[in-house]
Amino acid sequence: MAGLFVIAVLLLTGAALMKFMFLEDRGTWRTAAPSAIPAPSTRSTVLPRAAFLAPVVLVLGLAIALGWWLTRNSRGIPSALIDKTIPTFSLPPVQGRTLGLSTTDLRGEISLVNVFASWCATCREEHPIFLRLKNEAVVPVHGLNYKDRPADAARWLDTLGDPYTRTGADINGHVAIDWEVDGVPATLVISKNGRIVYKHAGAVTPEVWQTKLRPIIESLRRRDSNHVGSTGGEPATVDVENAR
Repeated sequence: MAGLFVIAVLLLTGAALMKFMFLEDRGTWRTAAPSAIPAPSTRSTVLPRAAFLAPVVLVLGLAIALGWWLTRNSRGIPSALIDKTIPTFSLPPVQGRTLGLSTTDLRGEISLVNVFASWCATCREEHPIFLRLKNEAVVPVHGLNYKDRPADAARWLDTLGDPYTRTGADINGHVAIDWEVDGVPATLVISKNGRIVYKHAGAVTPEVWQTKLRPIIESLRRRDSNHVGSTGGEPATVDVENAR
């Protein structure tokens, strides 16, 4: 959200500079007497305009660069929900699927929840990773379809392949808000007891899988294995930093 705020500020600054340039130009000509208007000069016209346009181009360039960086830079995002029980929700499946997604579906096994949308270009980049996880039965992956048109979401999965065990159509985005997800793609690691262990914002690349998600899942499995036969209570919290 902070990144989006910075982009908005940069764009507004650029718009203000453009408006100032336009008004300054108009004001100069309006206040001058007709007889006092000098003959057009290529040098005197081009240089002032270039001076005005330079900061505008710079601001817009920074906004574009920052927007690109925010969409490409994959990262773990701190969240108040980490190590908390998943929010209560129940969603119907994406059009053409039979299994919806709810709170109870995310208990009993370690899983991933991938927040995606057909209009998300970055989602297309990470899609092969989830298909491989499904084909190799590495870990169940559930899809939370974010603010998408039902037909578009169905067509997207039919065309690219459906890697999800279950899907939930979050058409209005309310469930994603409860999960503190404000953009796509995002992927969350869910423990066997239904707690959010880790939240990753951005595309899941092979590197992200190998260095972040896979070690956390393996750590969860070791924890659960060690917990078998113990008495009472829930397994200890996973040390996410040491797991990677």
